Amino acid sequence: MTNLTLKIDDDLLRLARIRALERGTSVNAVIRQRLEEFVGDDPRAESLRRFVDLASTSHSGSGEDGRTWRRDDLYDR
Repeated sequence: MTNLTLKIDDDLLRLARIRALERGTSVNAVIRQRLEEFVGDDPRAESLRRFVDLASTSHSGSGEDGRTWRRDDLYDR
């Protein structure tokens, strides 16, 4: 693994360390995860992309004009 040096404002790093501690992780782990998401190596991001692609091809839904019926219209009373 390669080391990476970043220049970050002291206050920003302090706040990032506090947030990471609250979440039980480290700033290093957070940065690594964000970079993986950025380059597309995150399996969750890929799953989400596949879901969105699948949903966009679905023909179910309310249509362009939205729902034209009311719930009560579905039941004979």
